[in-house]
Amino acid sequence: MVKYLWNESDARELSPGLDELVYRSNLIGSDRAICNWGGGNTSLKTVEKDFRGREIDVMWVKGSGSDLATMSHKNFTGLNLTDIRPLMARDHMSDEEMVSYLSHCMIDSTHPRSSIETLLHAFLPYPHVDHTHPDAIISVCCAHNGKEIAKEIFGDRFVWVPYVRPGFTLSKMIAEGVKNHPRADLVLMEKHGLVVWGDTAKESYDKTIAVINEAEEYIKKQGKGKCLFGGEKYSTLVREERQAILAEIMPYLRGQVYEEDAMILTYKDEPEILEFINSHDADTLSQIGAACPDHLVHTKRLPLYLDWDPATKDVTALKQAIHKGIEAYKDAYKAYFERNKNEGDTMFEPSPRVILIPGLGMINTGKKLAMAQVSGALYSRAIQVMAGTTTLGNFVSLNESESYEIEYWPLELYKLSLAPAEAEFSRKVVLVTGGAGGIGSETCRKFAEQGAHVAVTDLNLEGAQKVADDLNNVFGKGRAIALKMDVTYEEEIRSAYKRVALTYGGVDTIVNNAGLATSSPFEDTTLKEWELNMNVLGTGYFLVAREAFKQMKEQGTGGSMVFIGSKNSVYAGKNASAYSSVKALEAHLARCIAAEGGEYGIRVNSVLPDAVLQGSAIWNSDWRHERAEAYGIDPDDLEEHYRKRTTLRVNILPTDIAEAIIFLASSKSAKTTGCMVTVDGGVPAAFTR
Repeated sequence: MVKYLWNESDARELSPGLDELVYRSNLIGSDRAICNWGGGNTSLKTVEKDFRGREIDVMWVKGSGSDLATMSHKNFTGLNLTDIRPLMARDHMSDEEMVSYLSHCMIDSTHPRSSIETLLHAFLPYPHVDHTHPDAIISVCCAHNGKEIAKEIFGDRFVWVPYVRPGFTLSKMIAEGVKNHPRADLVLMEKHGLVVWGDTAKESYDKTIAVINEAEEYIKKQGKGKCLFGGEKYSTLVREERQAILAEIMPYLRGQVYEEDAMILTYKDEPEILEFINSHDADTLSQIGAACPDHLVHTKRLPLYLDWDPATKDVTALKQAIHKGIEAYKDAYKAYFERNKNEGDTMFEPSPRVILIPGLGMINTGKKLAMAQVSGALYSRAIQVMAGTTTLGNFVSLNESESYEIEYWPLELYKLSLAPAEAEFSRKVVLVTGGAGGIGSETCRKFAEQGAHVAVTDLNLEGAQKVADDLNNVFGKGRAIALKMDVTYEEEIRSAYKRVALTYGGVDTIVNNAGLATSSPFEDTTLKEWELNMNVLGTGYFLVAREAFKQMKEQGTGGSMVFIGSKNSVYAGKNASAYSSVKALEAHLARCIAAEGGEYGIRVNSVLPDAVLQGSAIWNSDWRHERAEAYGIDPDDLEEHYRKRTTLRVNILPTDIAEAIIFLASSKSAKTTGCMVTVDGGVPAAFTR
């Protein structure tokens, strides 16, 4: 049963009108069993004063592209009802005409374009109208015997509307149906959803919840003693086994769904999802079609179901099934597009958005993490609908042409056009070692600014978490994760890459930045000091790069590595033999990997900074005093000393290094590999030659 969330004390604090509409909308949208992400719409009819101070009848309705759960006042559009009402007399109106006409009815040109289903609300004479896509209601509306089931639940209180794509015709059908059936208090839209109304915001909300729970109670009674989805065919692997296999296959799968650009992957393995995927009927039920028009743009008409027996735990066979399945899916999608396309249509990427794997769960793809999660959330709702529908009868969906009409519908595509343009690193996953430090944190921020999803790794997990939290607060939930990584521990590095694969699907760029520095005269350099430098700056860089190389090669889509070397990579620093030697090793290791990685599209380049004091943990350690002693100056004079020795007379900041890293990882340097870029203000002794 859906929860009743209306709080009378909260409601009393609201101003009459738009405040109540926002409150009601947020309550409805907060429960995805009531309303899909981005779907549904709500409205309020009231009296407002226009720009001349005249009182006019106004309808406030959800703006296109908004989500009921999070929308505020600015996401609603006000329209002059006096201008809209005459449309009821028309027999026909195209989508283009409707959009153009409604744009002239807006009381404020700065408001967003109104919902696709604006006329549905305008043609009903009630002050408050709610249109939702509840699981229980769609279960009825997607059953082959849905109208008969509705009679058993609601008697003669409902209007049943056959499936018609949203727009003028559907709105008029609903209005006329309600007018001709004065006892009706709800509308059921075949293969679509629910419409209710009320004289007050609370009355409309109460009706939504009551109607849904009536349907849910009926479905629950009908389902007693029945075997859902034909019963279990496959068993779920234990969580540790699931995650181990998923971490291995997700980079491979990510490469298989790659078209002109990468996709971000997520997975879901909740019990109710696995119950469906593991069932006898999943392979046939999943191929009938989408449970609701709102799903199509984000899930496509069909998911990819992989017929793999998890009991074998055969990852090689699973990868073969992934390759074969995705190729077949792409071919089928291209044929679907060709059969149904209209002039001017441009095909979306043909790869699946939803992949169902018995024993493991559901993998979802998207242009960014949030969109992959939306795909997963919507298909989770589809599973709940199929559970309800198959309890009542046979599951039916939109046919192929109806599905295409929604998927490539200009009014639906308009919502997607509201998203900002993709940035350089949109769809890309970047892993940064030493991400809590000055260079590392600034690098993470710049990558996130340019659209990347970032794994902030550091020995200092608390510091890495702070960086990740800051990025998520600024750029959106899930854009960054923090991972503890000691680059000298092979298993910890592997574990971090597995976590990145499970979170985002794989990795496209790594920044080998973890560091330390020691200084001592050569004869005083201990074996412990030598090994410390070699372990962190040599072996650590090797291990981090090797795991990245494996994952990038598995994806088959290329990749980029940027090593953070030093002026000392090419210059023998005084009293720093261990540090200078291993920094030279790093630069040459990068070139070696570049030589091997070229055939796989893996580029490896190095940035050679000098004396980046700002925000650096290294320069706040003994290193500052040791370097000052080597130069015979006071530690407080180091920054000025380094500035004066550069030909440009500048200090080097973390942002300077981050800019160079971004360049080397970007498409601007797509044909550059094995390169060393100095960012040291010009130290002649360190000029490469």
